[in-house]
Amino acid sequence: MKITVIAVGKIKEKFFEDAIGEYSKRLSRYCKLEILQVPDEKTPDNASETVETQIKEKEGERILSKIPEGAYVIALAIEGKMLDSEELAEKINTLGITGTSQIVFIIGGSLGLSGQVLERADYKLSFSRMTFPHQLMRVVLLEQVYRGYRIIMGAPYHK
Repeated sequence: MKITVIAVGKIKEKFFEDAIGEYSKRLSRYCKLEILQVPDEKTPDNASETVETQIKEKEGERILSKIPEGAYVIALAIEGKMLDSEELAEKINTLGITGTSQIVFIIGGSLGLSGQVLERADYKLSFSRMTFPHQLMRVVLLEQVYRGYRIIMGAPYHK
């Protein structure tokens, strides 16, 4: 299985880079991992709803251009379905068993994802109704995918 993470914006803090590197290394035993970054747009202070929509659309075009044909797309979105770790593991496992060779997880920028990206998504996943910094969300996502593979393999992992 190939897992691709498409995320808006760069990682700025070394501790996030270190955590992403650690989970990338751990995941290499279970899947082929690819992390793609697309540039974020600067959001002016007090931006209007129209400007925010335009920013999301620009970021969305960049995201959509990176999605490979035939990939199963999971968008991280507040309005998505909340799963526990076992349910996420089951989702990943079922996709693999039914012939999906690539899962693409999408993490939006500070304003979220465009309507076009949400429409392209095969599944919308929510980690919480709270908002998280996109840099932290990459770490949380990779940890949960790793935990999912550990669950699939029946390997011990702390709870």
